[in-house]
Amino acid sequence: MRTFKLQSEPLLEEVVMGLTPLLLVFMLGLGLIPPALAQDDSRYKDFLTKHYDAKPTGRNDRYCETMMKRRGLTSPCKDTNTFIHGSKGSIKAICGNDGNPHRENLRISKSPFQVTTCKHVGGSPQPPCRYRATSGSRHIVVACANGLPVHFDESFFHP
Repeated sequence: MRTFKLQSEPLLEEVVMGLTPLLLVFMLGLGLIPPALAQDDSRYKDFLTKHYDAKPTGRNDRYCETMMKRRGLTSPCKDTNTFIHGSKGSIKAICGNDGNPHRENLRISKSPFQVTTCKHVGGSPQPPCRYRATSGSRHIVVACANGLPVHFDESFFHP
Protein backbone atom coordinates (compact mmCIF):
# COMPACT_ATOMS: atom_id res chain seq x y z
CA MET A 1 0.00 0.00 0.00
CA ARG A 2 2.75 2.36 0.81
CA THR A 3 4.12 2.11 -2.73
CA PHE A 4 0.71 2.91 -4.24
CA LYS A 5 0.35 5.96 -2.01
CA LEU A 6 3.75 7.31 -3.04
CA GLN A 7 2.96 6.84 -6.72
CA SER A 8 -0.45 8.54 -6.53
CA GLU A 9 0.73 11.64 -4.66
CA PRO A 10 2.86 12.96 -7.54
CA LEU A 11 -0.10 12.48 -9.89
CA LEU A 12 -2.43 14.29 -7.49
CA GLU A 13 0.16 17.03 -7.03
CA GLU A 14 0.50 17.41 -10.80
CA VAL A 15 -3.28 17.71 -11.24
CA VAL A 16 -3.55 20.28 -8.45
CA MET A 17 -0.62 22.26 -9.84
CA GLY A 18 -2.23 22.26 -13.28
CA LEU A 19 -5.55 23.51 -11.93
CA THR A 20 -4.09 26.16 -9.62
CA PRO A 21 -3.58 28.85 -12.32
CA LEU A 22 -7.12 28.28 -13.63
CA LEU A 23 -8.57 28.49 -10.14
CA LEU A 24 -6.58 31.66 -9.47
CA VAL A 25 -7.85 33.31 -12.68
CA PHE A 26 -11.41 32.28 -11.83
CA MET A 27 -11.20 33.67 -8.29
CA LEU A 28 -9.64 36.93 -9.51
CA GLY A 29 -12.41 37.26 -12.07
CA LEU A 30 -15.03 36.86 -9.37
CA GLY A 31 -13.33 39.49 -7.26
CA LEU A 32 -12.65 42.09 -9.95
CA ILE A 33 -15.60 42.01 -12.32
CA PRO A 34 -18.46 42.76 -9.90
CA PRO A 35 -16.86 45.96 -8.52
CA ALA A 36 -16.35 47.25 -12.07
CA LEU A 37 -19.96 46.50 -12.96
CA ALA A 38 -21.13 47.93 -9.64
CA GLN A 39 -19.17 51.12 -10.38
CA ASP A 40 -20.85 51.47 -13.79
CA ASP A 41 -24.22 50.80 -12.20
CA SER A 42 -23.50 53.50 -9.60
CA ARG A 43 -22.53 55.99 -12.34
CA TYR A 44 -25.72 55.11 -14.26
CA LYS A 45 -27.85 55.70 -11.15
CA ASP A 46 -26.11 59.04 -10.62
CA PHE A 47 -26.85 59.92 -14.27
CA LEU A 48 -30.54 59.09 -13.71
CA THR A 49 -30.67 61.18 -10.53
CA LYS A 50 -29.21 64.21 -12.30
CA HIS A 51 -30.88 63.97 -15.71
CA TYR A 52 -33.91 61.66 -15.84
CA ASP A 53 -37.53 62.63 -15.25
CA ALA A 54 -39.92 60.50 -17.26
CA LYS A 55 -43.12 62.46 -16.67
CA PRO A 56 -42.54 66.02 -15.53
CA THR A 57 -45.27 68.01 -13.86
CA GLY A 58 -44.85 71.26 -15.77
CA ARG A 59 -41.63 72.37 -17.41
CA ASN A 60 -41.37 75.94 -16.18
CA ASP A 61 -39.05 77.84 -13.81
CA ARG A 62 -40.82 76.42 -10.74
CA TYR A 63 -40.28 72.90 -12.10
CA CYS A 64 -36.55 73.59 -12.39
CA GLU A 65 -36.26 75.06 -8.91
CA THR A 66 -38.15 72.13 -7.38
CA MET A 67 -36.33 69.40 -9.31
CA MET A 68 -32.86 70.86 -8.83
CA LYS A 69 -33.43 71.02 -5.06
CA ARG A 70 -35.09 67.57 -4.92
CA ARG A 71 -32.18 65.99 -6.84
CA GLY A 72 -29.52 67.59 -4.61
CA LEU A 73 -28.10 69.93 -7.25
CA THR A 74 -28.31 73.17 -5.25
CA SER A 75 -25.36 73.07 -2.82
CA PRO A 76 -23.83 74.97 -4.50
CA CYS A 77 -26.27 75.97 -7.24
CA LYS A 78 -25.44 73.97 -10.35
CA ASP A 79 -25.10 76.34 -13.30
CA THR A 80 -26.90 74.25 -15.95
CA ASN A 81 -28.69 70.92 -15.82
CA THR A 82 -30.90 69.15 -18.34
CA PHE A 83 -33.69 66.72 -17.50
CA ILE A 84 -34.54 64.13 -20.16
CA HIS A 85 -38.19 63.13 -20.50
CA GLY A 86 -38.46 59.66 -22.00
CA SER A 87 -38.16 56.04 -21.03
CA LYS A 88 -35.04 54.61 -19.41
CA GLY A 89 -34.93 52.03 -22.20
CA SER A 90 -34.86 54.66 -24.95
CA ILE A 91 -32.09 56.56 -23.16
CA LYS A 92 -30.04 53.37 -22.64
CA ALA A 93 -30.52 52.54 -26.33
CA ILE A 94 -28.39 55.58 -27.27
CA CYS A 95 -25.43 53.51 -26.03
CA GLY A 96 -26.42 50.84 -28.57
CA ASN A 97 -28.22 50.92 -31.90
CA ASP A 98 -30.19 54.12 -31.25
CA GLY A 99 -27.09 56.31 -31.00
CA ASN A 100 -24.26 57.35 -33.29
CA PRO A 101 -20.63 58.07 -32.36
CA HIS A 102 -20.14 61.77 -31.58
CA ARG A 103 -16.77 63.37 -30.90
CA GLU A 104 -14.53 61.67 -28.33
CA ASN A 105 -16.23 58.69 -26.63
CA LEU A 106 -19.70 60.26 -26.83
CA ARG A 107 -22.90 59.13 -28.53
CA ILE A 108 -25.67 61.27 -29.99
CA SER A 109 -29.25 60.04 -30.08
CA LYS A 110 -30.70 59.20 -33.48
CA SER A 111 -34.07 60.57 -32.36
CA PRO A 112 -34.89 63.75 -30.45
CA PHE A 113 -35.99 63.66 -26.81
CA GLN A 114 -38.20 66.04 -24.88
CA VAL A 115 -35.91 67.90 -22.47
CA THR A 116 -36.04 70.69 -19.93
CA THR A 117 -32.83 72.64 -19.37
CA CYS A 118 -32.51 74.54 -16.12
CA LYS A 119 -30.11 77.50 -16.14
CA HIS A 120 -29.08 79.21 -12.90
CA VAL A 121 -30.05 82.90 -13.00
CA GLY A 122 -29.22 83.98 -9.45
CA GLY A 123 -26.10 85.94 -8.62
CA SER A 124 -24.83 83.76 -5.79
CA PRO A 125 -23.86 80.10 -6.12
CA GLN A 126 -25.37 79.53 -2.67
CA PRO A 127 -29.02 78.59 -2.08
CA PRO A 128 -31.70 79.63 -2.53
CA CYS A 129 -31.09 78.90 -6.21
CA ARG A 130 -33.20 80.45 -8.96
CA TYR A 131 -33.48 78.75 -12.36
CA ARG A 132 -34.85 79.63 -15.77
CA ALA A 133 -36.42 76.73 -17.66
CA THR A 134 -36.08 76.10 -21.38
CA SER A 135 -38.14 73.21 -22.66
CA GLY A 136 -38.03 71.65 -26.08
CA SER A 137 -37.09 68.66 -28.14
CA ARG A 138 -33.55 67.83 -29.30
CA HIS A 139 -31.01 65.13 -29.88
CA ILE A 140 -29.02 64.38 -26.74
CA VAL A 141 -25.37 63.49 -26.26
CA VAL A 142 -24.19 61.05 -23.60
CA ALA A 143 -21.07 59.17 -22.57
CA CYS A 144 -21.55 55.42 -22.08
CA ALA A 145 -19.84 52.74 -19.98
CA ASN A 146 -20.68 49.06 -20.49
CA GLY A 147 -23.82 49.95 -22.44
CA LEU A 148 -25.16 52.43 -19.87
CA PRO A 149 -25.33 56.23 -20.09
CA VAL A 150 -23.13 57.69 -17.36
CA HIS A 151 -22.68 61.35 -18.37
CA PHE A 152 -24.83 63.95 -20.10
CA ASP A 153 -22.97 66.41 -22.34
CA GLU A 154 -24.32 69.89 -21.53
CA SER A 155 -22.07 71.47 -24.14
CA PHE A 156 -24.62 70.38 -26.74
CA PHE A 157 -27.15 72.79 -25.15
CA HIS A 158 -28.84 75.13 -27.66
CA PRO A 159 -31.36 77.56 -26.10
